[in-house]
Amino acid sequence: MGHIKRKRPRRGSMQFWPRKRSKHAVARARFARKKSGVLGFVGYKAGMTRVSYVDNRPKAATKGETIRKAVTVIEIPSIKVIGARAYAKDVYGTYAVGEFYTNKLDKELGRKITLPKKANQEVKKRIEAMLDDLSELRIIIHTQPKLIGLKNKPDLLEIPIGGKVREQWEQVNSVLGKEIDFEDVFKPGELLDAHAVTKGKGFQGVIKRFGVKLMSHKAEKGRRKIATLGNRNPAKTWMVAHPGQMGYHARTEYNKQVLFIGDAKEKNVTPNGGFLKYGEVKGKYALFKGSIPGPKKRAIVFSHAVKVKSKAFLQAPEIRNISERSQQ
Repeated sequence: MGHIKRKRPRRGSMQFWPRKRSKHAVARARFARKKSGVLGFVGYKAGMTRVSYVDNRPKAATKGETIRKAVTVIEIPSIKVIGARAYAKDVYGTYAVGEFYTNKLDKELGRKITLPKKANQEVKKRIEAMLDDLSELRIIIHTQPKLIGLKNKPDLLEIPIGGKVREQWEQVNSVLGKEIDFEDVFKPGELLDAHAVTKGKGFQGVIKRFGVKLMSHKAEKGRRKIATLGNRNPAKTWMVAHPGQMGYHARTEYNKQVLFIGDAKEKNVTPNGGFLKYGEVKGKYALFKGSIPGPKKRAIVFSHAVKVKSKAFLQAPEIRNISERSQQ
């Protein structure tokens, strides 16, 4: 037999620049604008498994048949609304006008920020008086990983609200100090965008980072490098592979379908022996078709899809079985 030439897609994409580490472990998200309601949610990645479900796509070749797909399990403890932040806009852009908090703040939040001694009602009244001059309102939320036994330190971020400013103000007052569930924001079958920070791999060379070929065995100074760095001017070599930071990048994956929303107390999703490097799923969870970026235990920010087609099929299928095969 002759030599078998192995092929694979290149690992790195030249379209991202600069390829640097993310500033925060929770990715920044740009939310699609809706008419009303909270526009995002945060969950924690548990791992991947397989499910069997009835293919309900009307134009699929396997319509009506039971198929198996790989899914990502995201644990979705409820998020808590602790405050709101107001924004105004001028010729220089958008800027924050003020923020206020509720009187009831969890003590675990003190691990993240310095807790205010009391709610600033004066700021709330000032914001209410200038609603006509504001551009938008956003709620300040924190996650509750303690409910699933993941960690005690919550993640804190702000999420926009749909509608006009006065409608946003009414929604802020209705959810302030309350908990929001995943089902209150998204529905099964819906397409979402997942914003996450990928696995960190540190400083890597061009072979692992971009998948370039090894140099000839006759190369004078090593084989794991590239031969030419391109032209001398301009000095910035745009489309040449260089060693550098690999992983821990903020990335967005579009149109991830929610196949199922369940509760571990009613329908088990944990494989025998638990998920590696995570453990058991103890509370509510969502199954997403395919993979989602980021390692296990990392916070994933979800938002309404911005690139979904108007004719997209958005009905959740019937789940027949969730695999409990051990991953140990």
